[in-house]
Amino acid sequence: MTKGTFPIDKFGSINTPFYYYDVELLEKTLNTIKAEAGKYGYEAHYAVKANANASLLKIISAAGLGADCVSGGEVEAAINAGFPASKIVFAGVGKTDWEINLALDHDIFCFNAESLPELEVINELAGAKGKKARIELRVNPNVDAHTHHYITTGLNENKFGFSLDDLNDVIDKVIALKNLEFVGLHFHIGSQITDLSCYEDLCVKINELQDELEKRGIQLKNINIGGGLGINYEHPNHMPIADFESYFRLFNKHLKLRAGQTLHCEPGRSVVAQCGSLITKVTYVKKGKEKQFAIVDAGMTDLIRPALYDAYHRIENISSDLAEQTYDVVGPICESSDVFQKGCSLNETKRGDYLALRSAGAYGEIMASRYNLRKLPGSVLSTEI
Repeated sequence: MTKGTFPIDKFGSINTPFYYYDVELLEKTLNTIKAEAGKYGYEAHYAVKANANASLLKIISAAGLGADCVSGGEVEAAINAGFPASKIVFAGVGKTDWEINLALDHDIFCFNAESLPELEVINELAGAKGKKARIELRVNPNVDAHTHHYITTGLNENKFGFSLDDLNDVIDKVIALKNLEFVGLHFHIGSQITDLSCYEDLCVKINELQDELEKRGIQLKNINIGGGLGINYEHPNHMPIADFESYFRLFNKHLKLRAGQTLHCEPGRSVVAQCGSLITKVTYVKKGKEKQFAIVDAGMTDLIRPALYDAYHRIENISSDLAEQTYDVVGPICESSDVFQKGCSLNETKRGDYLALRSAGAYGEIMASRYNLRKLPGSVLSTEI
């Protein structure tokens, strides 16, 4: 078994479970994004919901990316981490008044708006401040991303965005609202997308839509294609950086941007997933009649994706080089779903061994909870130990 490299000799003073972040890999990933997007003049906004660890946010903001936020708390975290307000976009179907006011006070780049009632509220709140809010309309293009139904967002059945059938009427109403500036369209069709052909379908929809809008004399400053680019969970050691080259090249080839238009994107998982691992200790090895269990001190409270999505994370025993055996790797939570992996091949495992749950930098630490009154997991950067 090929394993990742971890400084386990320095883990003894750190309470498990904790998230370990490889800063070197994160910086290589950010440099790749900047280089590939920069070939075409595209703007990348990091999706903060993937991981809002303050130290990681500072690294990402220092690399020059913008921020994609879906709550007022994320807007605050982005500002505190040094993201320029001029590079912050704010999406979400349920923005509250205080969140909208916060974004207006910071004069963020734009709101990605998702309903007429939201547009009316933003218009009212902006007017009360004597401001004009920049708006992108989130369009639901009815493109199937062929991913888990919990993380598909671009179908007619999803709660997000405006339907294509309603868009002309919505644009008329936006233009009529005096405290809004209509600056573009926003799309996001799903997450963990590994079949890039669905992005070709998105390009076709956007091209057709722009043709129709231009017949009405409407020209847009921005096209925001959202995020969703997937990573390789099975082979994090061999494929540590997502295929940004193919991703950006596809849009350059198939999306017909107009003169003066800027393409924006919102990568999240593909930025931080591979740099993060959940480090946990084996508490017990329990031998049953037909299987054996590696019971660890991390649980679904620390990494909920396997329980919530039946998601796969590669698990490595980073303490052992003995022959492999088969285990069910489970946590201590009083729920039958607190299982990280069944039938997992690990080097022979003993009490006190360290296991690394790989590709956990996205939707790991950020989704941790205190269910069963457990402590939240800590975090350590590779540069800190």
